[in-house]
Amino acid sequence: MPGPTRPRVLQPGAGPVRGDHYLPTDPAAAFWGRLPCAADDPVLTVDAGTEVTIDTLSHEGVLEDQGRDPVAFFGSHGVVPADVLADAVALAAGAHPRDPEADGPHVVTGPVHVRGALPGDLLAMTLVEALPRVPYGVISNRHGRGALPGEYPRGPGNVSVFAGVETVDGADVGVMARTAGGPRDVRFPLAPFLGIMGVAVAGDERPHSVPPGAHGGNVDINLLTVGSTLYLPVQVPGALAYVGDPHLAQGDGEVALTALEASLRVTVRFDVVPAAEALARFGPLDGPLGQTAEHLVPTGLDPDLDVAVARCVRAAVSLLGARFGMDPEHAYAYLSAATDFDISQVVDRVKGVHARIRVADLER
Repeated sequence: MPGPTRPRVLQPGAGPVRGDHYLPTDPAAAFWGRLPCAADDPVLTVDAGTEVTIDTLSHEGVLEDQGRDPVAFFGSHGVVPADVLADAVALAAGAHPRDPEADGPHVVTGPVHVRGALPGDLLAMTLVEALPRVPYGVISNRHGRGALPGEYPRGPGNVSVFAGVETVDGADVGVMARTAGGPRDVRFPLAPFLGIMGVAVAGDERPHSVPPGAHGGNVDINLLTVGSTLYLPVQVPGALAYVGDPHLAQGDGEVALTALEASLRVTVRFDVVPAAEALARFGPLDGPLGQTAEHLVPTGLDPDLDVAVARCVRAAVSLLGARFGMDPEHAYAYLSAATDFDISQVVDRVKGVHARIRVADLER
């Protein structure tokens, strides 16, 4: 007999929990628009190797320019109140100190203290599972931002396009309309991932949630789906890791401003790579490094896209030397012949580029 089906809506505390610990998004304690720093207390302390199931909460539907009323916002798209997440309702109704003029839009869950993680080490965050909490999401273009600022939105106000989730031939797909008010007959594949995975920065100033950096944060790399790992240089004892900005799907570039934003229940494994081992495996890292089943994924970040590309290429050359013993000239040649350099996103103030180095080419 088939096993029990997962609920289509994963309210806080309900439904499957895979990890050793469960961490809901507490609306009273959530980071909204800012990221953790060294001065913030952890909400959970775990040993390295621990899997934690975490409820993440999308910012879409709770923001001020959408009415800060998710029941009304999603109800206008046909979602019944019972299918709106209770933690989204509580966040929108609460008196969170977020300043919409100064802070970012993202909701972040954490931080998690990982015992033994020290500056100089790498924190490895592996996405073990990613379950959609709701069968719908939103893609937004707002405030004249995106790849074409000044051209879109075309009219006054902001544009938030609602997309549903349907199951076709056993696989979930996103469905959206071609025109406002039209039937939802455009289908595209889903690949859930976390736009934000990060570690706390040193000091007592919380970073803005939008630009990514050496701490990770809003890296928006769509390769980081289930089974992938993001390595981040630890900056404070315990790392103080966090997650947020859940996506159901995103194209490289994220050109309109957001991806298909929707809340996820994720299970993340936290591992520590000691400094000496990290140097031997990857060389010196000053920013995020991804790993999938097929690829090593070095990154480059900068407000200037050309500079971001150059930084990514340098990171890739360094990685090939440390991991595979290639001299710089041969590494540079290999990258030119065999490696794709993709634009992660161009909409987060700091632009992102990531490379896809095929491990099978080099480990023989």
